Amino acid sequence: MNVKPLGDRVVIKNVEMEETTKSGIVLPGTAKEKPQMAEVLAVGPGGMVDGKEVKMQVQVGQKVIYSKYAGTEVKLDGKEMIIVRQSDILAIVE
Repeated sequence: MNVKPLGDRVVIKNVEMEETTKSGIVLPGTAKEKPQMAEVLAVGPGGMVDGKEVKMQVQVGQKVIYSKYAGTEVKLDGKEMIIVRQSDILAIVE
């Protein structure tokens, strides 16, 4: 199933990163905070949003950092995704 966001919305998927402590202990995903880094899966068209012209600055495939409590989590075809506004994206990771 394809998801096509509207307006200034962006569909992202969390990037799972395994973390190792200084002493070499590997922390599983359940033992740490929700990641704030994600990969962009789909980008809306932008345009007029809330009376302002919005130009989309992110592209599909980029890695981004987003606000901790931003977005709406959805599950489609067994895949977990988050739909956020572009303004909730803080940075692009290069």
